[in-house]
Amino acid sequence: MAVACGRGGDRGQAFPVYVAVIAGLLFLAFVYFVVGQAASTRNGAQTAADAAALAAAQDAREQLRTGWLGVIADPQQWDDFLQGRDYDSLSACRSAAVFAARNDAEVVDDGCGQLDSGREGFSVRVRTTRSVGRSIIPGTEAQHATASANALIEPKCTFTEPEESEPEESQSPDPDPTSPAEEPDEQDEPILGLTCDGEPWIIDPRDPKLPSAADLFTVRLAGDDE
Repeated sequence: MAVACGRGGDRGQAFPVYVAVIAGLLFLAFVYFVVGQAASTRNGAQTAADAAALAAAQDAREQLRTGWLGVIADPQQWDDFLQGRDYDSLSACRSAAVFAARNDAEVVDDGCGQLDSGREGFSVRVRTTRSVGRSIIPGTEAQHATASANALIEPKCTFTEPEESEPEESQSPDPDPTSPAEEPDEQDEPILGLTCDGEPWIIDPRDPKLPSAADLFTVRLAGDDE
Protein backbone atom coordinates (compact mmCIF):
# COMPACT_ATOMS: atom_id res chain seq x y z
CA MET A 1 0.00 0.00 0.00
CA ALA A 2 2.79 2.40 0.78
CA VAL A 3 4.34 1.87 -2.65
CA ALA A 4 1.04 2.54 -4.41
CA CYS A 5 0.54 5.76 -2.50
CA GLY A 6 4.04 6.86 -3.46
CA ARG A 7 3.35 6.40 -7.17
CA GLY A 8 0.14 8.33 -6.94
CA GLY A 9 1.98 11.18 -5.25
CA ASP A 10 4.54 11.25 -8.08
CA ARG A 11 1.76 11.55 -10.62
CA GLY A 12 0.24 14.42 -8.70
CA GLN A 13 3.54 16.27 -8.60
CA ALA A 14 4.21 15.68 -12.34
CA PHE A 15 0.83 17.02 -13.49
CA PRO A 16 1.68 20.73 -12.90
CA VAL A 17 4.91 20.21 -14.86
CA TYR A 18 2.94 18.87 -17.81
CA VAL A 19 0.60 21.83 -17.63
CA ALA A 20 3.54 24.25 -17.58
CA VAL A 21 5.15 22.54 -20.58
CA ILE A 22 1.92 22.61 -22.60
CA ALA A 23 1.37 26.27 -21.70
CA GLY A 24 4.92 27.09 -22.79
CA LEU A 25 4.45 25.33 -26.13
CA LEU A 26 1.17 27.15 -26.73
CA PHE A 27 2.85 30.46 -25.93
CA LEU A 28 5.69 29.73 -28.37
CA ALA A 29 3.17 28.78 -31.04
CA PHE A 30 1.34 32.07 -30.45
CA VAL A 31 4.60 34.02 -30.71
CA TYR A 32 5.45 32.31 -34.00
CA PHE A 33 1.95 33.07 -35.24
CA VAL A 34 2.33 36.76 -34.37
CA VAL A 35 5.72 36.99 -36.06
CA GLY A 36 4.38 35.21 -39.13
CA GLN A 37 1.39 37.54 -39.37
CA ALA A 38 3.61 40.62 -39.10
CA ALA A 39 6.03 39.32 -41.73
CA SER A 40 3.16 38.45 -44.06
CA THR A 41 1.70 41.94 -43.70
CA ARG A 42 5.08 43.57 -44.37
CA ASN A 43 5.59 41.42 -47.47
CA GLY A 44 2.09 42.33 -48.63
CA ALA A 45 2.87 46.01 -48.21
CA GLN A 46 5.98 45.73 -50.38
CA THR A 47 4.08 43.80 -53.03
CA ALA A 48 1.42 46.51 -53.07
CA ALA A 49 4.03 49.26 -53.34
CA ASP A 50 5.79 47.53 -56.23
CA ALA A 51 2.52 46.98 -58.09
CA ALA A 52 1.40 50.58 -57.54
CA ALA A 53 4.69 52.09 -58.73
CA LEU A 54 4.72 49.93 -61.85
CA ALA A 55 1.08 50.80 -62.56
CA ALA A 56 1.84 54.52 -62.40
CA ALA A 57 4.82 54.18 -64.75
CA GLN A 58 2.88 52.00 -67.19
CA ASP A 59 -0.01 54.46 -67.25
CA ALA A 60 2.44 57.27 -68.05
CA ARG A 61 4.00 55.12 -70.77
CA GLU A 62 0.63 54.63 -72.46
CA GLN A 63 -0.01 58.37 -72.25
CA LEU A 64 3.33 59.08 -73.90
CA ARG A 65 2.55 56.85 -76.87
CA THR A 66 -0.93 58.33 -77.31
CA GLY A 67 0.35 61.90 -77.09
CA TRP A 68 3.18 61.16 -79.48
CA LEU A 69 0.75 59.91 -82.09
CA GLY A 70 -1.08 63.23 -81.81
CA VAL A 71 1.99 65.12 -83.10
CA ILE A 72 3.49 62.35 -85.22
CA ALA A 73 3.54 64.49 -88.37
CA ASP A 74 5.73 67.15 -86.72
CA PRO A 75 9.09 65.78 -85.51
CA GLN A 76 9.85 69.18 -83.99
CA GLN A 77 7.35 68.31 -81.23
CA TRP A 78 8.72 64.84 -80.50
CA ASP A 79 11.40 65.67 -77.96
CA ASP A 80 9.32 65.59 -74.75
CA PHE A 81 7.77 62.30 -75.81
CA LEU A 82 11.09 60.78 -76.82
CA GLN A 83 12.51 61.67 -73.40
CA GLY A 84 9.44 60.34 -71.56
CA ARG A 85 8.42 63.67 -70.05
CA ASP A 86 5.02 64.63 -71.50
CA TYR A 87 2.29 62.91 -69.43
CA ASP A 88 -0.27 63.61 -66.71
CA SER A 89 1.19 62.46 -63.37
CA LEU A 90 -2.20 62.72 -61.61
CA SER A 91 -3.70 60.17 -63.97
CA ALA A 92 -0.73 57.88 -63.42
CA CYS A 93 -1.09 58.16 -59.64
CA ARG A 94 -4.76 57.24 -59.88
CA SER A 95 -3.67 54.00 -61.51
CA ALA A 96 -1.22 53.50 -58.65
CA ALA A 97 -4.07 53.86 -56.13
CA VAL A 98 -6.17 51.28 -57.99
CA PHE A 99 -3.41 48.67 -57.95
CA ALA A 100 -2.58 49.38 -54.32
CA ALA A 101 -6.22 48.70 -53.41
CA ARG A 102 -6.12 45.40 -55.30
CA ASN A 103 -3.34 44.37 -52.93
CA ASP A 104 -5.11 45.42 -49.70
CA ALA A 105 -3.26 48.71 -49.38
CA GLU A 106 -3.72 52.42 -50.00
CA VAL A 107 -1.44 55.19 -51.19
CA VAL A 108 -0.63 57.42 -48.23
CA ASP A 109 -1.13 61.19 -48.43
CA ASP A 110 1.25 62.64 -51.03
CA GLY A 111 2.66 59.15 -51.39
CA CYS A 112 2.77 59.15 -55.19
CA GLY A 113 4.95 61.51 -57.18
CA GLN A 114 7.43 61.81 -60.00
CA LEU A 115 11.06 60.99 -59.39
CA ASP A 116 13.62 63.74 -59.24
CA SER A 117 17.32 63.96 -60.13
CA GLY A 118 16.65 63.85 -63.84
CA ARG A 119 15.00 60.43 -63.74
CA GLU A 120 11.60 59.80 -65.28
CA GLY A 121 9.28 57.61 -63.26
CA PHE A 122 7.38 57.43 -60.00
CA SER A 123 7.94 56.93 -56.30
CA VAL A 124 4.99 55.41 -54.42
CA ARG A 125 4.46 54.82 -50.71
CA VAL A 126 1.59 52.66 -49.46
CA ARG A 127 0.06 51.51 -46.18
CA THR A 128 -1.78 48.23 -45.70
CA THR A 129 -5.49 48.46 -45.00
CA ARG A 130 -5.24 45.44 -42.71
CA SER A 131 -3.53 45.84 -39.37
CA VAL A 132 -0.32 44.00 -38.53
CA GLY A 133 -2.19 41.61 -36.24
CA ARG A 134 -5.28 41.55 -38.48
CA SER A 135 -7.47 42.29 -35.43
CA ILE A 136 -6.52 38.95 -33.91
CA ILE A 137 -3.82 40.28 -31.63
CA PRO A 138 -5.06 42.86 -29.11
CA GLY A 139 -3.41 46.26 -29.41
CA THR A 140 -2.47 45.93 -33.08
CA GLU A 141 -5.70 47.29 -34.55
CA ALA A 142 -4.09 50.65 -35.38
CA GLN A 143 -0.74 49.27 -36.53
CA HIS A 144 -0.28 49.02 -40.30
CA ALA A 145 2.71 48.11 -42.43
CA THR A 146 4.12 50.65 -44.88
CA ALA A 147 6.43 50.23 -47.88
CA SER A 148 7.70 52.26 -50.81
CA ALA A 149 8.88 51.52 -54.33
CA ASN A 150 10.32 53.36 -57.34
CA ALA A 151 9.57 52.61 -60.99
CA LEU A 152 11.59 54.06 -63.86
CA ILE A 153 10.48 55.00 -67.38
CA GLU A 154 13.43 54.56 -69.72
CA PRO A 155 13.21 55.68 -73.39
CA LYS A 156 14.26 53.14 -76.00
CA CYS A 157 14.00 55.42 -79.06
CA THR A 158 16.17 58.09 -80.63
CA PHE A 159 15.50 60.44 -83.50
CA THR A 160 18.09 61.87 -85.85
CA GLU A 161 16.68 64.11 -88.51
CA PRO A 162 18.11 63.11 -91.89
CA GLU A 163 20.27 65.65 -93.66
CA GLU A 164 18.64 67.28 -96.63
CA SER A 165 20.27 66.23 -99.86
CA GLU A 166 21.03 68.87 -102.46
CA PRO A 167 18.94 68.54 -105.61
CA GLU A 168 20.81 67.18 -108.59
CA GLU A 169 21.26 69.42 -111.60
CA SER A 170 18.89 68.43 -114.34
CA GLN A 171 20.06 68.21 -117.97
CA SER A 172 16.54 68.52 -119.31
CA PRO A 173 15.40 71.82 -120.79
CA ASP A 174 13.76 74.36 -118.51
CA PRO A 175 10.05 73.80 -118.11
CA ASP A 176 7.61 76.15 -119.74
CA PRO A 177 7.39 79.19 -117.44
CA THR A 178 3.68 79.36 -118.14
CA SER A 179 3.16 75.89 -116.55
CA PRO A 180 4.79 75.76 -113.09
CA ALA A 181 6.19 72.40 -112.04
CA GLU A 182 4.29 70.49 -109.40
CA GLU A 183 6.11 70.31 -106.09
CA PRO A 184 5.71 67.25 -103.84
CA ASP A 185 3.67 67.73 -100.70
CA GLU A 186 6.14 67.59 -97.82
CA GLN A 187 3.39 66.51 -95.42
CA ASP A 188 3.00 63.26 -97.37
CA GLU A 189 6.68 62.37 -97.36
CA PRO A 190 7.70 59.55 -94.98
CA ILE A 191 9.50 60.60 -91.82
CA LEU A 192 12.88 58.94 -91.41
CA GLY A 193 15.39 58.89 -88.56
CA LEU A 194 13.40 57.22 -85.76
CA THR A 195 15.11 54.20 -84.20
CA CYS A 196 13.57 52.17 -81.39
CA ASP A 197 15.64 49.51 -79.64
CA GLY A 198 17.98 49.36 -82.61
CA GLU A 199 15.19 49.00 -85.19
CA PRO A 200 14.53 51.83 -87.66
CA TRP A 201 10.93 52.99 -88.02
CA ILE A 202 9.55 54.83 -91.03
CA ILE A 203 6.55 57.00 -90.18
CA ASP A 204 3.95 57.39 -92.90
CA PRO A 205 2.05 60.64 -92.15
CA ARG A 206 -0.97 59.36 -94.09
CA ASP A 207 -1.16 56.24 -91.92
CA PRO A 208 0.92 57.00 -88.82
CA LYS A 209 1.91 54.09 -86.64
CA LEU A 210 4.29 53.73 -83.72
CA PRO A 211 5.74 50.68 -81.98
CA SER A 212 3.88 49.44 -78.93
CA ALA A 213 4.34 51.31 -75.65
CA ALA A 214 6.62 48.52 -74.42
CA ASP A 215 8.82 48.99 -77.52
CA LEU A 216 9.03 52.73 -76.92
CA PHE A 217 9.84 52.70 -73.20
CA THR A 218 11.11 50.27 -70.59
CA VAL A 219 9.30 50.28 -67.24
CA ARG A 220 11.06 48.65 -64.31
CA LEU A 221 11.44 48.80 -60.55
CA ALA A 222 14.51 50.58 -59.22
CA GLY A 223 16.28 50.93 -55.89
CA ASP A 224 16.70 54.23 -54.05
CA ASP A 225 20.37 54.36 -55.08
CA GLU A 226 19.62 54.37 -58.83
